[in-house]
Amino acid sequence: MKAKLRPRIDLENRTPLETVIPLSVPFVIFVDPCDTCNFQCRFCPTGDRLLMRKTRGRGHGPMDFDLFKKIINDISEFEKPIKVLRLYKDGEPLLNPMFAEMVEYARKKNCAERIDTTTNGTLLNKKMIPRIIDAGIDRINISIIGLDSKRYINFSKYKIDFERFVDTLRLLYENRKQCEIIIKINGDIISEAEKGEFLEIFGEIADGVYIEHIIDCWPNFNLKGVEANSKVGIYGQPLTSVSVCPYVFYSFSLNSDGTASLCFLDWARRLIIGDSKKQKVKDIWNSSILFEYQKMFLMKKRQEHPICANCSQLTHGMPDNIDMHAQMLLNRLIEYRTLS
Repeated sequence: MKAKLRPRIDLENRTPLETVIPLSVPFVIFVDPCDTCNFQCRFCPTGDRLLMRKTRGRGHGPMDFDLFKKIINDISEFEKPIKVLRLYKDGEPLLNPMFAEMVEYARKKNCAERIDTTTNGTLLNKKMIPRIIDAGIDRINISIIGLDSKRYINFSKYKIDFERFVDTLRLLYENRKQCEIIIKINGDIISEAEKGEFLEIFGEIADGVYIEHIIDCWPNFNLKGVEANSKVGIYGQPLTSVSVCPYVFYSFSLNSDGTASLCFLDWARRLIIGDSKKQKVKDIWNSSILFEYQKMFLMKKRQEHPICANCSQLTHGMPDNIDMHAQMLLNRLIEYRTLS
């Protein structure tokens, strides 16, 4: 097998957050190219078309390219590039017809050390692949639903020619240049034999492959027809729980309509902290709204919050654990805000 067994996130070269908080420049900013999807997966709120129609702020569709350029220009105003520009959040990024141009614009602006995305990969084709690669993307994470066309129909209500799909991903791998290709599948919905088949097929056409587990990470959304793994986390790690959400100290998200969410899991737009159409991205990062959320977590009051109280990401998602440093970081954060 050519590929290494490697998950989507870097579990080895992580910066101890307690040594760098507070950050003047975020590590990661999610920018959602499109908040709709061609799939209707059972484990994802975006796939529930009726729910999306009922949810205020959802169903916006592709992000306007002028808004994207404004966002990238804003990100470029930080004193140094962010570590990762993540072109992904709620929907299928490749539904935005300007996706390659987005990557190219961000690359030319040098706003981030790395640009990546996560996609179901079914919209890739011979014409699109060289456009995206030549634009300068650094990593493409591809989520596989099953190992035949029937599984795609049953699970995501989307028809594909599976063999042709594999051929397209092989073409992507063979022409990837600087881009790293990571392909993953959920192991809780396939058999042991299928796990071996997955590694056999995709291990030859990716830089990294991984078999994940189901987690119930979406706040106030019930999984349909599948159950979260109650024994291990998403990467097979033992289940642990942290009191302090680490993500709010190094990342935030910009939805396809320009609104800013505290969390990359804010599918229902209930954790809005700003609006990039009206504010500078840097001002959102330095806002009093975000500061109050950070204080709340460091004061270990997460259980009092109606959205964040029962976050499975903090038990199943392998978050950084800064609980033991909470008081020290709270003091440091308040001092930093007072001086700035």
